Amino acid sequence: MSSDVTDWLHRLRGGDSEALEQLVPLLYEEMRRVASQRLRSERAGHTLGATALVHETYLRMLRQRRVDAKDREQFLAVAANTMRRILVDHARTRNRLKRGGAESPVPLENVIDFLEDSEAEEMLAVHESLERLASMHSRSAKVVELRFFGGLSLEETATVLGISSKTVQRDWHTARAWLRKEVSSSLHSETLE
Repeated sequence: MSSDVTDWLHRLRGGDSEALEQLVPLLYEEMRRVASQRLRSERAGHTLGATALVHETYLRMLRQRRVDAKDREQFLAVAANTMRRILVDHARTRNRLKRGGAESPVPLENVIDFLEDSEAEEMLAVHESLERLASMHSRSAKVVELRFFGGLSLEETATVLGISSKTVQRDWHTARAWLRKEVSSSLHSETLE
């Protein structure tokens, strides 16, 4: 099966339009595992389940002109990043709706029903902080995407990025601390507005 994956990845990089269609079923269970891991950190009752997230990821990847992945880990990293973007889009939509987009005003006494929206704000704060980190230190941002969103181990992340496990570990610890501070600061400033 791994040679099939390698062959289809090679064809995918070459622009074969059927390759993704053949590749996803081979890696479906691994993509579901990544989706399940990602959804564990989402609010309870999220509108997307793991299966729907994988299917949405597949559709978005189909719309891309080219998916450049040399091996299984890189493909799963691309899929994990696509999943992150899907969840961020859902969080943005949720925040837009919460702030009155397409909704009628809610009396102040009913606001308690919307408290779980803080999770959507947190997701956006993480995304925006990760974007800032990527502009300053792209490798650290990639480490976070692969480890947190992709569910890859230190060793798998090192293999995908072509660096040592020790470097991944250093970047992981530094990026997590930086993101924790940034997200906290971002969420705190939103509550002051």
